[in-house]
Amino acid sequence: MANSGIPAQTSIGAVHLTVSNLQRSLNFYRQTTGLALLGQAGNQVTLGSDLEPLVILSENPNAKRPSRTTGLYHFAILVPGRAELAYALMRLSRTHASVQGFADHGVSEAVYLTDPDGNGIEIYWDRPPAAWPYDSHGELNMTTDPLDVEAVLAEVQPAPVPPEYISPHTRIGHIHLHVSDLEIARRFYVNTLGFERTQTYTGSALFVSAGGYHHHIGLNTWAGRGAPPPPPDSTGLCWFQIRLPSQSDLEQVQKRILSHGGQIQEHAQGLLTHDPSQNGVLLTA
Repeated sequence: MANSGIPAQTSIGAVHLTVSNLQRSLNFYRQTTGLALLGQAGNQVTLGSDLEPLVILSENPNAKRPSRTTGLYHFAILVPGRAELAYALMRLSRTHASVQGFADHGVSEAVYLTDPDGNGIEIYWDRPPAAWPYDSHGELNMTTDPLDVEAVLAEVQPAPVPPEYISPHTRIGHIHLHVSDLEIARRFYVNTLGFERTQTYTGSALFVSAGGYHHHIGLNTWAGRGAPPPPPDSTGLCWFQIRLPSQSDLEQVQKRILSHGGQIQEHAQGLLTHDPSQNGVLLTA
């Protein structure tokens, strides 16, 4: 599939969330997901792997969880192999985390959970691209089949104590968002930013990517068509980061956003914009 404008090396970076109790969330992310504390300044902490920040948490004690709005569906922590997913499952078991589900998507194997504020999290590993399923028309065919949990755990049997922290090669693989209108969202992420469509699911979800990946961004209307953005004092997504390979690539995307009538703010790390559903997007080089 030819890329429609955004460089193939584009990736998803850190995710910035608002939480209602910083210490509670910090304990959860360190103990349950294995993220390391990289820094703290006032009511904000940065967590991640040895190599890069993955999750930024800002505290608002008065923040409430929104209902049936646009915003975060889940962000997805990509571990480098099946054994790392087994370690993740072991951490979840040891900390008695509330698991929302397991899935074999054909392209990947995944486990789903939420943080204490209800922010959705996926932890997954990717199968090699040569093993990804395609339909008879050559379109990617991600599925939602049961996960063979025992087979995953067998990767590290006899089971040792899982490492305290995630692998340094862990990163944010993708993000999945609630949007108010799928076609308007498609025009923003495909026509304006330049991602390519990889799969549409039952007319209510759309997946887009750069460089032939199965998806960097998922979009759905499962909170309801026409769903409003969350109130300002909500827990959830502040922004997610799209990392472009170079400054010139960033400038090209900036020009497309402005030419399509979008607004951009200067940010310490790059350029902050919002999609038509008011999901924050931080563009960096």
